[in-house]
Amino acid sequence: MNSLEKLRNALPNGAAVMCDWFAESAQNAVIKTTDGREFTDFAGGIGVLNTGHMHPKVVAAVEAQLKKFSHTAFQVVPYGSYVELAERINALVPISGKVKSQFFSSGAEAVENAVKIARAYTKRDGIIAFGGAFHGRTLMTLALTGKVQPYAADFGAMPTGVYHALYPSKTQDVSVEEALKSIKRIFKSDIAPTDVAAIILEPVQGEGGFNVCPPEFMRALRAICDEHGIVLIADEVQSGFARTGKLFAMEHYDVQADIMTMAKSMAGGFVLSGVSGRAEIMDAPRPGGLGGTYAGNPLGVAASLAVLDVIEEEKLLQRSQQLGERLTTFLKGLNAPEISDIRGLGSMVAVEFGDDENPRTEFAAKVKNYAMANNLLLLTCGVHGNVIRFLYPLTIEDERFDRALEIIKQGVEAARS
Repeated sequence: MNSLEKLRNALPNGAAVMCDWFAESAQNAVIKTTDGREFTDFAGGIGVLNTGHMHPKVVAAVEAQLKKFSHTAFQVVPYGSYVELAERINALVPISGKVKSQFFSSGAEAVENAVKIARAYTKRDGIIAFGGAFHGRTLMTLALTGKVQPYAADFGAMPTGVYHALYPSKTQDVSVEEALKSIKRIFKSDIAPTDVAAIILEPVQGEGGFNVCPPEFMRALRAICDEHGIVLIADEVQSGFARTGKLFAMEHYDVQADIMTMAKSMAGGFVLSGVSGRAEIMDAPRPGGLGGTYAGNPLGVAASLAVLDVIEEEKLLQRSQQLGERLTTFLKGLNAPEISDIRGLGSMVAVEFGDDENPRTEFAAKVKNYAMANNLLLLTCGVHGNVIRFLYPLTIEDERFDRALEIIKQGVEAARS
């Protein structure tokens, strides 16, 4: 029998869970629990399920692959599906010229390898990341992550050579000009630009609160990188694969990254991540310098090929834009004085309660808890935990989507009492 008491007895304190119930099964935007309840999923496994739980085409692709083989270690025995996926991704990422890709397992692993590639290419050590960023839970990606609690606390000194600049944010009162000045301060007081290998950012910050990078800031970063020979890395782990109404969030900008990382919805609930970039940069590490026992697992690769088909066949880019517009219109229509900002691209939308001076963290928690009590799964995020982000499957049915919005409206009203 499942119970939180058994969970706590078996797992360490660091393995915290949000829900006090256990999943029994899931389909599209619905999770059924072991105690007979049914939840609408607006969390999507933290952005993993843009194509929904157990999409039939994804399941069929994995089943077909499982009947052939589950693992060989690609770096020992290669398989054609890996190459096929690399060719498709190379053609789809918004990077001009010849592109190459390599696959790994987790998003953190993709980011780690992107840093390794940038360092190998530039022969430099320094990395500039941003406040509010989230890039993973390994030591290097924790060093890049711009949020101490709960991620980096307790774990001692982080890897050196990482510097944090400000990320533009209306509610945190950080302008594009101030963010750019913070980079210049790093160049003056911490590390010379000629010693910086890469600048890494999320085009839309995930855990940081769905802060959207202003186009003028992205252009300025591109110019800084071009001036000093720095590699620009776009972390698209959460924003990729139709979340923002484009296959990749970088397609919303008129400049390009040199390297892009991807994971989460890349394989529709199966384990896979990737790094894509300009061929001359990707070729910098020597043969054997990049890899991993499970990297590019054939089940994840099969799932990812199916995900790309589903996105195209079911027009999920358009669906993402449509649902995002409906959600944004709904949130604006609440006319709630507690709301300081509604922001996002496509269906990567968030609502913030209060601001940096007066974050309404408890209010956001009340809305989330009301939703949970009424069988709707929501996630909070942001530096102060006062932001609710929406990560519903893009395949969600209209009726279920509308019911969820009504619960959110009721939650906002209940949070005032």
